[in-house]
Amino acid sequence: MLSIAKLSFSRPNAVILDSVSINIKAGSHVSFMGQSGCGKSTLLQLIYGLHEFEGQISWQGVPLYGPSRNLLPGHAQMKYLAQDLGLMPYLTVVENIAYYLSAHTPALLQRRTNELLDMIEMQALAQRKVKSLSGGQQQLVALARALAQEPEVLLLDEPFGQIDTFKKNRLRRNIFGHARNQGITVLVATHDPEDVLPFSDTLVLLKDQGIFAQGDPVDLYRNPKIKAVAELFGDVNEIPIKLLKPYAKMDMDLLVYPHEFYVSETSGLAVRIKARYYMGSYFLYEAQTMEAMLTLFFNAPLPLEEGQEVFLNIPLEILTERIGNRPAP
Repeated sequence: MLSIAKLSFSRPNAVILDSVSINIKAGSHVSFMGQSGCGKSTLLQLIYGLHEFEGQISWQGVPLYGPSRNLLPGHAQMKYLAQDLGLMPYLTVVENIAYYLSAHTPALLQRRTNELLDMIEMQALAQRKVKSLSGGQQQLVALARALAQEPEVLLLDEPFGQIDTFKKNRLRRNIFGHARNQGITVLVATHDPEDVLPFSDTLVLLKDQGIFAQGDPVDLYRNPKIKAVAELFGDVNEIPIKLLKPYAKMDMDLLVYPHEFYVSETSGLAVRIKARYYMGSYFLYEAQTMEAMLTLFFNAPLPLEEGQEVFLNIPLEILTERIGNRPAP
């Protein structure tokens, strides 16, 4: 288990993290999200031992310390992949990866190197010098090199930030799947929900120098308590319930994602379309309510015209779920 207790860290004139505590089960996949500057990258750096801190961090019961207690920063059981990748630029892709496999027999070294090259889909570039690669390609080499070292804990800071969009999902499946099969504990600092929802066991949301929400990513996505949680996953609408259901006796706002609306021609919340955005398999619409003049966003599969009036509804089960999970007053 990775145990963090009352962890605090400050820079000159700024508190970054204040009394953060969390326990992380070995072999689990935990993602940290929050707005820029919330401390998610700093938290990974503290776990790895790059800065001095107040509080306690331990891995499998062994205390971890900052750089003043380590001749070389970092911990042997952990590998930290930062946005500064630390590759050897004048060596080839395969040499960068195989460098950490040199203790293996030649046959095993070849097999492990090929497995890692396949994982990052760079067999064709194996003999290219790293300095000639794009930023995204270098990021993949750094990921493979970190996995080559067979860490117990893998710390990833925006691991797919520079990688081409069309490759990201496949590479996420390859890399996170390999880590899970090997029992590696994975901690990811990210702003991208696609790094989180399909892979994470736990999502930790950081705000105001601390943890303000944590739990199963599906639960946090489907039942956000506050708008700040929902916004981390993309566009969200905050709507007074009386606009959707005028007969409602309670006075509260509902959080509704654009894809949760469906369009009716006859009844529901009346809106006028202001703008249309083609998103491939659907259209994203910006609209304004006829009552209260509230701006909303919704998805629909078919093209609608600017200025057109339509009615929006949400499924009863979503409405019931959101009302049942509303924060206590």
